[in-house]
Amino acid sequence: MLTIELILLLLLLTAVSSLITLRLRQKVPQPVILIALGVGAGLAGMNVRLHPELFMFVFLPPLLFADAFRMPLREFGELRGPILFLAFGLVVLSTLLCGYAIHWILPVMSLPVCFTLAAALSPTDTVAVSSLIKGRRVPTRLLQLLSGEALFNDASGLVCFRFAMADALTGEFSYQQAFGTFLLVAFGGLAIGGCMAWVAARLNKMLTNSGYDETQSQIVFVLLLPFLVYAAAEALGCSGILAAVAGCMVIKLSGIIEDASTTTRLQSTTVWTMISYVFNALIFLFLGLQLPSLLQSARTLVLAHHIGIWRLGLLVVEIYGIMLLMRLAGVWLSIACRWAVARINNIPFEPTGLAASLLLTFAGVRGAVTLAAVLSLPTGEDGTMPFPTREPVVVIAAGVIILSLLVASVVIPLCLRFVPAEEVDKNAEEENLARQKLLRAALDLLHKAEGTPAIETPPETEEDKAAIEAARMEVIDRLTRLYQSRLEQEDATPRIAQADRRSAIRHARMELALRLQILRAERQTMRELVARQEINDQTEWKLQQELDYEEEVIHALVQRLPREG
Repeated sequence: MLTIELILLLLLLTAVSSLITLRLRQKVPQPVILIALGVGAGLAGMNVRLHPELFMFVFLPPLLFADAFRMPLREFGELRGPILFLAFGLVVLSTLLCGYAIHWILPVMSLPVCFTLAAALSPTDTVAVSSLIKGRRVPTRLLQLLSGEALFNDASGLVCFRFAMADALTGEFSYQQAFGTFLLVAFGGLAIGGCMAWVAARLNKMLTNSGYDETQSQIVFVLLLPFLVYAAAEALGCSGILAAVAGCMVIKLSGIIEDASTTTRLQSTTVWTMISYVFNALIFLFLGLQLPSLLQSARTLVLAHHIGIWRLGLLVVEIYGIMLLMRLAGVWLSIACRWAVARINNIPFEPTGLAASLLLTFAGVRGAVTLAAVLSLPTGEDGTMPFPTREPVVVIAAGVIILSLLVASVVIPLCLRFVPAEEVDKNAEEENLARQKLLRAALDLLHKAEGTPAIETPPETEEDKAAIEAARMEVIDRLTRLYQSRLEQEDATPRIAQADRRSAIRHARMELALRLQILRAERQTMRELVARQEINDQTEWKLQQELDYEEEVIHALVQRLPREG
Protein backbone atom coordinates (compact mmCIF):
# COMPACT_ATOMS: atom_id res chain seq x y z
CA MET A 1 0.00 0.00 0.00
CA LEU A 2 1.31 3.42 -0.90
CA THR A 3 2.00 5.69 2.05
CA ILE A 4 2.57 9.44 2.13
CA GLU A 5 6.31 8.87 2.56
CA LEU A 6 6.48 6.57 -0.48
CA ILE A 7 4.51 9.01 -2.62
CA LEU A 8 6.82 11.87 -1.67
CA LEU A 9 9.87 9.72 -2.37
CA LEU A 10 8.49 8.78 -5.81
CA LEU A 11 7.93 12.45 -6.61
CA LEU A 12 11.48 13.20 -5.48
CA LEU A 13 12.84 10.49 -7.78
CA THR A 14 10.80 11.99 -10.61
CA ALA A 15 12.45 15.37 -10.13
CA VAL A 16 15.90 13.78 -9.76
CA SER A 17 15.45 11.89 -13.05
CA SER A 18 14.94 15.18 -14.90
CA LEU A 19 18.11 16.62 -13.38
CA ILE A 20 20.09 13.53 -14.37
CA THR A 21 18.69 13.69 -17.90
CA LEU A 22 19.80 17.32 -18.23
CA ARG A 23 23.19 16.50 -16.71
CA LEU A 24 23.71 13.79 -19.32
CA ARG A 25 22.54 16.22 -22.02
CA GLN A 26 19.64 13.88 -22.89
CA LYS A 27 22.01 11.25 -24.28
CA VAL A 28 20.27 8.71 -22.07
CA PRO A 29 16.45 8.73 -22.40
CA GLN A 30 14.57 9.70 -19.27
CA PRO A 31 12.52 6.45 -19.18
CA VAL A 32 15.75 4.45 -18.87
CA ILE A 33 16.91 6.69 -16.02
CA LEU A 34 13.55 6.38 -14.28
CA ILE A 35 13.60 2.59 -14.55
CA ALA A 36 17.17 2.54 -13.18
CA LEU A 37 16.12 4.74 -10.25
CA GLY A 38 13.16 2.46 -9.63
CA VAL A 39 15.41 -0.59 -9.61
CA GLY A 40 17.76 1.15 -7.20
CA ALA A 41 14.91 2.09 -4.91
CA GLY A 42 13.58 -1.47 -5.04
CA LEU A 43 16.97 -2.95 -4.15
CA ALA A 44 17.25 -0.43 -1.31
CA GLY A 45 14.09 -1.87 0.23
CA MET A 46 11.32 0.25 -1.27
CA ASN A 47 8.50 -2.18 -1.96
CA VAL A 48 5.51 -0.94 -3.96
CA ARG A 49 3.21 -3.61 -5.30
CA LEU A 50 1.57 -2.82 -8.62
CA HIS A 51 -2.20 -3.35 -8.47
CA PRO A 52 -3.18 -3.77 -12.14
CA GLU A 53 -6.80 -2.60 -11.91
CA LEU A 54 -5.91 0.40 -9.78
CA PHE A 55 -3.00 1.21 -12.09
CA MET A 56 -5.26 1.13 -15.14
CA PHE A 57 -7.87 3.34 -13.50
CA VAL A 58 -5.48 5.94 -12.09
CA PHE A 59 -2.95 6.34 -14.91
CA LEU A 60 -4.55 5.46 -18.24
CA PRO A 61 -7.62 7.79 -18.35
CA PRO A 62 -5.84 11.13 -17.82
CA LEU A 63 -2.83 10.22 -19.97
CA LEU A 64 -4.95 8.99 -22.87
CA PHE A 65 -7.20 12.05 -22.49
CA ALA A 66 -4.17 14.33 -22.75
CA ASP A 67 -2.71 12.38 -25.71
CA ALA A 68 -6.04 12.52 -27.55
CA PHE A 69 -6.19 16.27 -27.00
CA ARG A 70 -2.77 16.71 -28.64
CA MET A 71 -3.78 14.63 -31.65
CA PRO A 72 -4.98 16.96 -34.46
CA LEU A 73 -8.40 15.85 -35.68
CA ARG A 74 -7.76 16.71 -39.33
CA GLU A 75 -4.58 14.62 -39.49
CA PHE A 76 -6.30 11.83 -37.58
CA GLY A 77 -8.96 11.76 -40.30
CA GLU A 78 -6.32 11.68 -43.03
CA LEU A 79 -4.36 8.88 -41.35
CA ARG A 80 -7.34 6.96 -40.00
CA GLY A 81 -6.66 3.96 -42.26
CA PRO A 82 -3.06 3.26 -41.17
CA ILE A 83 -3.84 4.23 -37.57
CA LEU A 84 -6.81 1.86 -37.23
CA PHE A 85 -4.93 -0.94 -38.99
CA LEU A 86 -1.93 -0.65 -36.67
CA ALA A 87 -4.10 -0.19 -33.58
CA PHE A 88 -6.63 -2.95 -34.25
CA GLY A 89 -5.66 -5.13 -37.22
CA LEU A 90 -1.99 -5.48 -36.33
CA VAL A 91 -2.82 -6.16 -32.66
CA VAL A 92 -5.19 -9.00 -33.57
CA LEU A 93 -2.76 -10.43 -36.14
CA SER A 94 0.13 -10.20 -33.66
CA THR A 95 -1.93 -12.01 -31.04
CA LEU A 96 -2.75 -14.88 -33.39
CA LEU A 97 0.43 -15.28 -35.45
CA CYS A 98 2.88 -14.52 -32.64
CA GLY A 99 0.89 -16.80 -30.36
CA TYR A 100 1.42 -19.70 -32.78
CA ALA A 101 5.11 -18.77 -33.14
CA ILE A 102 5.64 -18.68 -29.36
CA HIS A 103 3.91 -22.07 -29.08
CA TRP A 104 6.28 -23.43 -31.72
CA ILE A 105 9.28 -22.17 -29.72
CA LEU A 106 7.81 -23.25 -26.37
CA PRO A 107 5.63 -26.31 -26.98
CA VAL A 108 5.43 -26.89 -23.22
CA MET A 109 3.14 -23.85 -23.07
CA SER A 110 -0.40 -24.43 -24.23
CA LEU A 111 -1.65 -22.45 -27.21
CA PRO A 112 -4.12 -20.32 -25.15
CA VAL A 113 -1.28 -19.35 -22.79
CA CYS A 114 0.86 -18.33 -25.77
CA PHE A 115 -2.04 -16.28 -27.12
CA THR A 116 -2.30 -14.58 -23.72
CA LEU A 117 1.39 -13.67 -23.74
CA ALA A 118 1.23 -12.41 -27.33
CA ALA A 119 -1.85 -10.30 -26.57
CA ALA A 120 -0.15 -8.74 -23.55
CA LEU A 121 2.88 -7.87 -25.69
CA SER A 122 0.85 -6.41 -28.58
CA PRO A 123 0.15 -2.87 -27.19
CA THR A 124 2.96 -0.37 -27.65
CA ASP A 125 4.02 2.33 -25.20
CA THR A 126 4.10 5.69 -26.93
CA VAL A 127 5.20 7.45 -23.72
CA ALA A 128 8.62 5.83 -23.97
CA VAL A 129 8.88 6.58 -27.67
CA SER A 130 7.96 10.23 -27.11
CA SER A 131 10.78 10.50 -24.60
CA LEU A 132 13.23 8.84 -26.99
CA ILE A 133 12.52 11.24 -29.85
CA LYS A 134 12.00 14.36 -27.74
CA GLY A 135 14.00 17.28 -29.09
CA ARG A 136 14.82 15.50 -32.36
CA ARG A 137 13.62 16.38 -35.83
CA VAL A 138 11.05 13.75 -36.72
CA PRO A 139 8.68 14.01 -39.71
CA THR A 140 5.29 15.17 -38.51
CA ARG A 141 3.43 12.31 -40.20
CA LEU A 142 5.43 9.69 -38.33
CA LEU A 143 4.71 11.36 -35.00
CA GLN A 144 1.01 11.62 -35.77
CA LEU A 145 0.87 7.99 -36.86
CA LEU A 146 2.54 6.78 -33.66
CA SER A 147 0.34 9.01 -31.49
CA GLY A 148 -2.86 7.92 -33.19
CA GLU A 149 -1.92 4.24 -32.94
CA ALA A 150 -1.19 4.55 -29.22
CA LEU A 151 -4.64 6.00 -28.54
CA PHE A 152 -6.34 2.74 -29.49
CA ASN A 153 -3.96 -0.20 -29.34
CA ASP A 154 -4.04 -0.43 -25.54
CA ALA A 155 -7.77 -1.07 -25.74
CA SER A 156 -7.56 -3.66 -28.53
CA GLY A 157 -4.61 -5.40 -26.88
CA LEU A 158 -6.31 -5.66 -23.49
CA VAL A 159 -9.53 -6.97 -25.04
CA CYS A 160 -7.58 -9.69 -26.86
CA PHE A 161 -5.73 -10.39 -23.61
CA ARG A 162 -8.97 -10.95 -21.70
CA PHE A 163 -10.31 -13.36 -24.32
CA ALA A 164 -7.06 -15.34 -24.40
CA MET A 165 -6.85 -15.45 -20.60
CA ALA A 166 -10.44 -16.73 -20.37
CA ASP A 167 -9.63 -19.40 -22.93
CA ALA A 168 -6.55 -20.49 -20.97
CA LEU A 169 -8.53 -20.70 -17.72
CA THR A 170 -11.74 -22.31 -18.95
CA GLY A 171 -10.81 -23.92 -22.27
CA GLU A 172 -13.92 -22.42 -23.88
CA PHE A 173 -13.44 -20.10 -26.83
CA SER A 174 -15.44 -19.15 -29.91
CA TYR A 175 -14.03 -16.90 -32.63
CA GLN A 176 -17.54 -15.77 -33.60
CA GLN A 177 -18.48 -14.90 -30.03
CA ALA A 178 -15.13 -13.23 -29.44
CA PHE A 179 -15.50 -11.07 -32.55
CA GLY A 180 -19.01 -9.99 -31.56
CA THR A 181 -17.92 -9.21 -28.02
CA PHE A 182 -14.92 -7.30 -29.35
CA LEU A 183 -17.15 -5.05 -31.44
CA LEU A 184 -19.54 -4.54 -28.53
CA VAL A 185 -16.74 -3.64 -26.13
CA ALA A 186 -15.07 -1.26 -28.63
CA PHE A 187 -18.11 0.56 -30.00
CA GLY A 188 -19.78 0.53 -26.60
CA GLY A 189 -16.78 2.31 -25.09
CA LEU A 190 -16.73 4.87 -27.88
CA ALA A 191 -20.47 5.51 -27.53
CA ILE A 192 -20.37 5.83 -23.72
CA GLY A 193 -17.39 8.17 -23.76
CA GLY A 194 -18.83 10.31 -26.53
CA CYS A 195 -22.29 10.61 -24.93
CA MET A 196 -20.96 11.42 -21.46
CA ALA A 197 -18.59 14.04 -22.87
CA TRP A 198 -21.41 15.60 -24.92
CA VAL A 199 -23.60 15.84 -21.81
CA ALA A 200 -20.70 17.31 -19.83
CA ALA A 201 -20.06 19.88 -22.57
CA ARG A 202 -23.73 20.92 -22.61
CA LEU A 203 -23.79 21.27 -18.83
CA ASN A 204 -20.61 23.31 -18.92
CA LYS A 205 -22.07 25.68 -21.51
CA MET A 206 -25.22 26.09 -19.44
CA LEU A 207 -23.17 26.93 -16.35
CA THR A 208 -20.97 29.34 -18.30
CA ASN A 209 -23.96 31.14 -19.83
CA SER A 210 -25.48 31.42 -16.37
CA GLY A 211 -22.38 33.12 -15.02
CA TYR A 212 -20.88 30.09 -13.23
CA ASP A 213 -17.59 30.15 -15.11
CA GLU A 214 -15.22 29.94 -12.15
CA THR A 215 -11.79 28.82 -13.41
CA GLN A 216 -10.76 26.37 -10.69
CA SER A 217 -14.05 24.47 -10.70
CA GLN A 218 -14.00 24.11 -14.50
CA ILE A 219 -10.49 22.67 -14.40
CA VAL A 220 -11.51 20.18 -11.71
CA PHE A 221 -14.55 19.09 -13.72
CA VAL A 222 -12.41 18.44 -16.80
CA LEU A 223 -9.87 16.53 -14.70
CA LEU A 224 -12.62 14.27 -13.36
CA LEU A 225 -14.20 13.62 -16.76
CA PRO A 226 -11.73 10.96 -18.04
CA PHE A 227 -12.03 9.02 -14.77
CA LEU A 228 -15.83 9.18 -14.89
CA VAL A 229 -16.15 7.98 -18.49
CA TYR A 230 -13.56 5.24 -17.89
CA ALA A 231 -15.34 3.97 -14.78
CA ALA A 232 -18.78 4.10 -16.44
CA ALA A 233 -17.62 2.19 -19.51
CA GLU A 234 -15.82 -0.48 -17.46
CA ALA A 235 -18.86 -0.88 -15.20
CA LEU A 236 -20.98 -1.60 -18.30
CA GLY A 237 -18.47 -4.12 -19.64
CA CYS A 238 -17.07 -1.85 -22.36
CA SER A 239 -13.64 -0.39 -23.04
CA GLY A 240 -12.82 2.41 -20.64
CA ILE A 241 -9.74 3.31 -22.67
CA LEU A 242 -11.73 3.97 -25.83
CA ALA A 243 -14.31 5.83 -23.74
CA ALA A 244 -11.62 8.23 -22.49
CA VAL A 245 -10.30 8.80 -26.02
CA ALA A 246 -13.78 9.36 -27.46
CA GLY A 247 -14.63 11.70 -24.59
CA CYS A 248 -11.66 13.92 -25.34
CA MET A 249 -12.46 14.01 -29.07
CA VAL A 250 -16.03 15.13 -28.33
CA ILE A 251 -14.77 17.78 -25.89
CA LYS A 252 -12.50 19.17 -28.62
CA LEU A 253 -15.36 19.26 -31.12
CA SER A 254 -17.86 20.78 -28.68
CA GLY A 255 -16.15 24.16 -28.58
CA ILE A 256 -16.08 24.55 -24.80
CA ILE A 257 -12.31 25.11 -24.96
CA GLU A 258 -12.80 28.15 -27.19
CA ASP A 259 -15.66 29.39 -24.99
CA ALA A 260 -13.56 29.17 -21.82
CA SER A 261 -11.90 32.26 -20.45
CA THR A 262 -8.27 33.02 -21.15
CA THR A 263 -7.35 32.38 -17.52
CA THR A 264 -9.01 28.98 -17.61
CA ARG A 265 -7.14 27.93 -20.73
CA LEU A 266 -3.77 29.10 -19.40
CA GLN A 267 -4.17 27.48 -16.00
CA SER A 268 -5.62 24.24 -17.37
CA THR A 269 -2.67 23.93 -19.78
CA THR A 270 -0.28 24.23 -16.86
CA VAL A 271 -2.21 21.70 -14.79
CA TRP A 272 -2.43 19.11 -17.58
CA THR A 273 1.24 19.53 -18.45
CA MET A 274 2.22 18.85 -14.85
CA ILE A 275 -0.10 15.85 -14.54
CA SER A 276 1.23 14.30 -17.76
CA TYR A 277 4.81 14.80 -16.64
CA VAL A 278 4.33 13.30 -13.18
CA PHE A 279 2.13 10.39 -14.27
CA ASN A 280 4.44 9.45 -17.17
CA ALA A 281 7.41 9.44 -14.81
CA LEU A 282 5.60 7.39 -12.17
CA ILE A 283 4.75 4.72 -14.74
CA PHE A 284 8.43 4.02 -15.41
CA LEU A 285 9.31 4.25 -11.72
CA PHE A 286 6.69 1.60 -10.96
CA LEU A 287 8.10 -0.51 -13.76
CA GLY A 288 11.58 -0.26 -12.27
CA LEU A 289 10.30 -1.04 -8.78
CA GLN A 290 8.84 -4.34 -10.00
CA LEU A 291 12.07 -5.52 -11.65
CA PRO A 292 13.94 -6.76 -8.52
CA SER A 293 11.10 -9.12 -7.61
CA LEU A 294 10.74 -10.17 -11.25
CA LEU A 295 14.47 -10.93 -11.44
CA GLN A 296 14.09 -13.04 -8.33
CA SER A 297 11.20 -14.87 -9.99
CA ALA A 298 13.40 -15.46 -13.05
CA ARG A 299 16.16 -16.88 -10.85
CA THR A 300 13.68 -19.17 -9.10
CA LEU A 301 12.28 -20.26 -12.47
CA VAL A 302 15.75 -21.07 -13.81
CA LEU A 303 16.66 -23.11 -10.73
CA ALA A 304 13.34 -24.97 -10.73
CA HIS A 305 13.67 -26.08 -14.37
CA HIS A 306 17.47 -26.62 -14.23
CA ILE A 307 18.21 -24.38 -17.19
CA GLY A 308 20.84 -21.72 -17.70
CA ILE A 309 19.98 -18.07 -17.37
CA TRP A 310 21.32 -17.57 -20.89
CA ARG A 311 18.58 -19.83 -22.27
CA LEU A 312 15.93 -17.69 -20.64
CA GLY A 313 17.59 -14.58 -22.10
CA LEU A 314 17.74 -16.21 -25.53
CA LEU A 315 14.03 -17.02 -25.26
CA VAL A 316 13.25 -13.37 -24.50
CA VAL A 317 15.33 -12.26 -27.51
CA GLU A 318 13.54 -14.74 -29.78
CA ILE A 319 10.07 -13.63 -28.71
CA TYR A 320 11.03 -9.97 -29.05
CA GLY A 321 12.40 -10.70 -32.51
CA ILE A 322 9.12 -12.38 -33.50
CA MET A 323 7.09 -9.38 -32.33
CA LEU A 324 9.51 -7.06 -34.14
CA LEU A 325 9.23 -8.93 -37.45
CA MET A 326 5.46 -9.00 -37.13
CA ARG A 327 5.36 -5.25 -36.59
CA LEU A 328 7.69 -4.62 -39.53
CA ALA A 329 5.41 -6.71 -41.76
CA GLY A 330 2.41 -4.75 -40.47
CA VAL A 331 4.10 -1.42 -41.20
CA TRP A 332 4.96 -2.47 -44.75
CA LEU A 333 1.45 -3.81 -45.26
CA SER A 334 -0.07 -0.49 -44.19
CA ILE A 335 2.30 1.35 -46.57
CA ALA A 336 1.28 -0.96 -49.42
CA CYS A 337 -2.40 -0.35 -48.69
CA ARG A 338 -1.86 3.42 -48.72
CA TRP A 339 -0.03 3.12 -52.05
CA ALA A 340 -2.88 1.06 -53.52
CA VAL A 341 -5.54 3.52 -52.32
CA ALA A 342 -3.53 6.43 -53.74
CA ARG A 343 -3.21 4.72 -57.12
CA ILE A 344 -6.92 3.89 -57.26
CA ASN A 345 -8.01 7.42 -56.30
CA ASN A 346 -5.27 9.15 -58.34
CA ILE A 347 -4.00 11.10 -55.35
CA PRO A 348 -0.36 11.87 -54.44
CA PHE A 349 1.45 9.21 -52.44
CA GLU A 350 4.25 10.08 -50.03
CA PRO A 351 6.53 7.04 -49.86
CA THR A 352 7.87 5.88 -46.52
CA GLY A 353 11.56 5.06 -46.78
CA LEU A 354 13.38 2.15 -45.19
CA ALA A 355 14.69 4.25 -42.30
CA ALA A 356 11.21 5.57 -41.51
CA SER A 357 9.78 2.04 -41.69
CA LEU A 358 12.43 0.82 -39.25
CA LEU A 359 11.70 3.78 -37.00
CA LEU A 360 8.01 2.87 -36.89
CA THR A 361 8.96 -0.75 -36.22
CA PHE A 362 11.35 -0.16 -33.33
CA ALA A 363 8.97 2.45 -31.92
CA GLY A 364 6.81 -0.50 -30.87
CA VAL A 365 8.20 -0.36 -27.33
CA ARG A 366 6.36 -2.41 -24.74
CA GLY A 367 5.68 -0.73 -21.42
CA ALA A 368 3.76 -0.61 -18.18
CA VAL A 369 0.42 -1.61 -19.73
CA THR A 370 1.95 -4.94 -20.76
CA LEU A 371 3.36 -5.46 -17.27
CA ALA A 372 0.07 -4.55 -15.61
CA ALA A 373 -1.74 -7.01 -17.88
CA VAL A 374 0.46 -10.01 -17.06
CA LEU A 375 0.50 -9.14 -13.35
CA SER A 376 -3.30 -9.24 -13.41
CA LEU A 377 -3.19 -12.96 -14.24
CA PRO A 378 -4.78 -14.83 -11.30
CA THR A 379 -2.37 -16.42 -8.84
CA GLY A 380 -4.94 -18.64 -7.15
CA GLU A 381 -4.19 -17.19 -3.71
CA ASP A 382 -7.76 -15.95 -3.27
CA GLY A 383 -9.31 -19.32 -4.05
CA THR A 384 -9.75 -18.69 -7.78
CA MET A 385 -8.30 -20.88 -10.50
CA PRO A 386 -4.60 -20.03 -10.98
CA PHE A 387 -3.38 -19.15 -14.43
CA PRO A 388 -1.26 -21.97 -15.85
CA THR A 389 2.49 -21.22 -16.10
CA ARG A 390 1.90 -17.70 -14.79
CA GLU A 391 5.47 -17.09 -13.60
CA PRO A 392 7.13 -17.83 -16.97
CA VAL A 393 4.64 -15.53 -18.72
CA VAL A 394 5.34 -12.67 -16.30
CA VAL A 395 9.12 -13.11 -16.49
CA ILE A 396 9.16 -13.30 -20.31
CA ALA A 397 6.91 -10.23 -20.63
CA ALA A 398 9.15 -8.22 -18.27
CA GLY A 399 12.22 -9.27 -20.26
CA VAL A 400 10.65 -8.19 -23.55
CA ILE A 401 9.68 -4.83 -22.03
CA ILE A 402 13.23 -4.04 -20.92
CA LEU A 403 14.80 -5.36 -24.11
CA SER A 404 12.45 -3.37 -26.36
CA LEU A 405 13.16 -0.17 -24.45
CA LEU A 406 16.94 -0.63 -24.54
CA VAL A 407 16.99 -1.55 -28.23
CA ALA A 408 14.73 1.38 -29.15
CA SER A 409 16.91 3.83 -27.20
CA VAL A 410 19.85 2.82 -29.41
CA VAL A 411 18.19 2.15 -32.78
CA ILE A 412 15.70 5.05 -32.97
CA PRO A 413 18.40 7.79 -32.86
CA LEU A 414 20.29 5.88 -35.57
CA CYS A 415 17.17 5.66 -37.74
CA LEU A 416 16.55 9.37 -37.34
CA ARG A 417 19.95 10.09 -38.90
CA PHE A 418 18.78 8.49 -42.14
CA VAL A 419 15.19 9.74 -42.15
CA PRO A 420 15.15 12.67 -44.59
CA ALA A 421 14.02 15.94 -43.09
CA GLU A 422 10.77 17.40 -44.35
CA GLU A 423 11.43 19.65 -47.33
CA VAL A 424 8.37 21.75 -46.50
CA ASP A 425 7.19 22.35 -42.97
CA LYS A 426 3.43 22.25 -43.51
CA ASN A 427 2.69 23.34 -39.95
CA ALA A 428 4.91 26.39 -40.37
CA GLU A 429 3.23 27.24 -43.68
CA GLU A 430 -0.22 26.95 -42.12
CA GLU A 431 0.84 29.03 -39.15
CA ASN A 432 2.27 31.71 -41.40
CA LEU A 433 -0.91 31.83 -43.50
CA ALA A 434 -3.09 31.99 -40.40
CA ARG A 435 -1.03 34.84 -38.96
CA GLN A 436 -1.40 36.80 -42.19
CA LYS A 437 -5.18 36.40 -42.14
CA LEU A 438 -5.38 37.38 -38.46
CA LEU A 439 -3.28 40.48 -39.06
CA ARG A 440 -5.39 41.45 -42.11
CA ALA A 441 -8.53 41.07 -40.00
CA ALA A 442 -7.01 43.42 -37.42
CA LEU A 443 -6.09 45.94 -40.10
CA ASP A 444 -9.60 45.79 -41.58
CA LEU A 445 -11.04 46.59 -38.18
CA LEU A 446 -8.65 49.52 -37.74
CA HIS A 447 -9.51 50.90 -41.19
CA LYS A 448 -13.20 50.71 -40.33
CA ALA A 449 -12.50 52.44 -37.01
CA GLU A 450 -10.98 55.40 -38.87
CA GLY A 451 -14.34 56.25 -40.39
CA THR A 452 -16.44 55.40 -37.34
CA PRO A 453 -17.04 58.09 -34.71
CA ALA A 454 -16.08 57.23 -31.15
CA ILE A 455 -18.98 56.18 -28.89
CA GLU A 456 -18.18 57.93 -25.64
CA THR A 457 -19.70 60.35 -23.19
CA PRO A 458 -20.42 63.59 -25.09
CA PRO A 459 -17.70 66.15 -24.34
CA GLU A 460 -18.65 69.43 -22.75
CA THR A 461 -16.83 71.63 -25.27
CA GLU A 462 -15.72 71.51 -28.90
CA GLU A 463 -12.09 71.61 -27.75
CA ASP A 464 -12.62 68.43 -25.71
CA LYS A 465 -14.27 66.74 -28.68
CA ALA A 466 -11.38 67.64 -30.96
CA ALA A 467 -8.81 66.43 -28.41
CA ILE A 468 -10.59 63.09 -27.99
CA GLU A 469 -10.82 62.58 -31.76
CA ALA A 470 -7.14 63.48 -32.23
CA ALA A 471 -6.11 61.02 -29.52
CA ARG A 472 -8.26 58.30 -31.06
CA MET A 473 -6.79 58.81 -34.53
CA GLU A 474 -3.28 58.79 -33.06
CA VAL A 475 -3.95 55.43 -31.39
CA ILE A 476 -5.44 54.01 -34.60
CA ASP A 477 -2.49 55.23 -36.66
CA ARG A 478 0.04 53.74 -34.21
CA LEU A 479 -1.72 50.37 -34.14
CA THR A 480 -2.10 50.37 -37.93
CA ARG A 481 1.62 50.89 -38.41
CA LEU A 482 2.38 48.16 -35.86
CA TYR A 483 0.11 45.57 -37.50
CA GLN A 484 1.19 46.59 -40.99
CA SER A 485 4.82 46.02 -40.01
CA ARG A 486 3.97 42.58 -38.64
CA LEU A 487 2.05 41.71 -41.80
CA GLU A 488 4.95 42.73 -44.04
CA GLN A 489 7.24 40.53 -41.97
CA GLU A 490 4.89 37.54 -42.26
CA ASP A 491 4.41 38.13 -46.00
CA ALA A 492 8.17 38.09 -46.52
CA THR A 493 8.72 34.83 -44.63
CA PRO A 494 7.72 32.39 -47.43
CA ARG A 495 9.81 34.33 -49.96
CA ILE A 496 13.05 34.04 -48.03
CA ALA A 497 15.60 32.16 -50.13
CA GLN A 498 16.99 28.94 -48.73
CA ALA A 499 20.45 30.50 -48.57
CA ASP A 500 19.15 33.36 -46.40
CA ARG A 501 16.97 31.22 -44.15
CA ARG A 502 19.81 30.27 -41.82
CA SER A 503 20.74 33.92 -41.41
CA ALA A 504 17.09 34.80 -40.70
CA ILE A 505 16.89 32.09 -38.06
CA ARG A 506 20.05 33.36 -36.40
CA HIS A 507 18.73 36.92 -36.36
CA ALA A 508 15.48 35.70 -34.80
CA ARG A 509 17.40 33.81 -32.12
CA MET A 510 19.53 36.85 -31.38
CA GLU A 511 16.44 39.03 -31.03
CA LEU A 512 14.70 36.55 -28.72
CA ALA A 513 17.86 36.12 -26.64
CA LEU A 514 18.13 39.90 -26.27
CA ARG A 515 14.48 40.10 -25.22
CA LEU A 516 15.16 37.49 -22.55
CA GLN A 517 18.13 39.53 -21.30
CA ILE A 518 15.88 42.58 -21.11
CA LEU A 519 13.37 40.62 -19.04
CA ARG A 520 16.11 39.50 -16.64
CA ALA A 521 17.24 43.12 -16.27
CA GLU A 522 13.67 44.17 -15.50
CA ARG A 523 13.35 41.42 -12.90
CA GLN A 524 16.62 42.49 -11.26
CA THR A 525 15.43 46.09 -11.12
CA MET A 526 12.15 44.97 -9.60
CA ARG A 527 13.97 43.03 -6.87
CA GLU A 528 16.04 46.11 -6.08
CA LEU A 529 12.85 48.19 -5.79
CA VAL A 530 11.46 45.67 -3.31
CA ALA A 531 14.72 45.65 -1.35
CA ARG A 532 14.60 49.46 -1.08
CA GLN A 533 10.90 49.14 -0.12
CA GLU A 534 9.86 51.42 -2.97
CA ILE A 535 7.22 48.83 -3.86
CA ASN A 536 5.68 46.06 -1.77
CA ASP A 537 5.66 42.34 -2.58
CA GLN A 538 2.07 42.47 -3.84
CA THR A 539 3.02 45.01 -6.49
CA GLU A 540 6.03 42.89 -7.32
CA TRP A 541 3.78 39.84 -7.80
CA LYS A 542 1.48 41.68 -10.22
CA LEU A 543 4.40 42.94 -12.30
CA GLN A 544 6.02 39.52 -12.10
CA GLN A 545 2.96 37.93 -13.71
CA GLU A 546 3.15 40.34 -16.65
CA LEU A 547 6.80 39.51 -17.16
CA ASP A 548 6.05 35.78 -16.84
CA TYR A 549 3.44 35.90 -19.60
CA GLU A 550 5.84 37.83 -21.85
CA GLU A 551 8.60 35.29 -21.17
CA GLU A 552 6.25 32.40 -21.99
CA VAL A 553 5.54 33.98 -25.37
CA ILE A 554 9.28 34.33 -26.04
CA HIS A 555 9.95 30.71 -25.07
CA ALA A 556 7.14 29.56 -27.34
CA LEU A 557 8.71 31.50 -30.23
CA VAL A 558 12.10 29.95 -29.46
CA GLN A 559 10.70 26.41 -29.51
CA ARG A 560 8.95 27.04 -32.81
CA LEU A 561 12.13 28.16 -34.56
CA PRO A 562 13.67 25.42 -36.74
CA ARG A 563 17.10 24.16 -35.93
CA GLU A 564 20.03 25.55 -37.89
CA GLY A 565 21.49 23.19 -40.41
